[in-house]
Amino acid sequence: MEKRCFIFGAGEYSPLIATPAEGDIVIAADGGQTLCELLGVTPTLVIGDFDSSPEPAFDTDVIILPVVKDDTDLIYSVKYGLSEGCREFHIYGGTGGRLDHTVGNLQALLYIANRGGEGYLYGNGITATIIKNGSFSFIPEGVISVFAFGSEAHGVTVRGGEYEALDITLKPEFPLGVSNHTLGKEVTASVEDGAILIMWEVPNGAES
Repeated sequence: MEKRCFIFGAGEYSPLIATPAEGDIVIAADGGQTLCELLGVTPTLVIGDFDSSPEPAFDTDVIILPVVKDDTDLIYSVKYGLSEGCREFHIYGGTGGRLDHTVGNLQALLYIANRGGEGYLYGNGITATIIKNGSFSFIPEGVISVFAFGSEAHGVTVRGGEYEALDITLKPEFPLGVSNHTLGKEVTASVEDGAILIMWEVPNGAES
């Protein structure tokens, strides 16, 4: 099984949907140590500058970053996972709190997609992923939304929702794909050229 990377940030609480297994890299990004404790997860690595959180609380490997740097603790954690050969990322504690950090963590999903990986960002009752020049199929509940992310997305098709789209162009300046409703069946979203951000509701405790 391919090695996965789990990253826990200092944002809002979300119950575990995907669960770390033996051999996975599990990173507490600075204040994400608190979320790890709440979820009963033991990180294999703690990364951070510790400017707003206590020193590492776990007896594990630690990478201490400078306070003044270009990378956030979370994007550094993503880069670390990629350098270790991970191509599947599960990010908890990356939403809520400061809006700028949430936006930055959505950008981290694009960073992953641009490097051939797949990333999932879990919030309180919502999951997000970004796909680039590809397709994604899932069975959501409630509302789903599809946005162009980074630039225009061409050849976007959405099937299985209340509103379907066939080979359309989505623009990052207009939310045409917001608030589509599911019908209790599989939804497939695809894009021929560009990247799309897909967000869907997940009842707490449910699998995505």
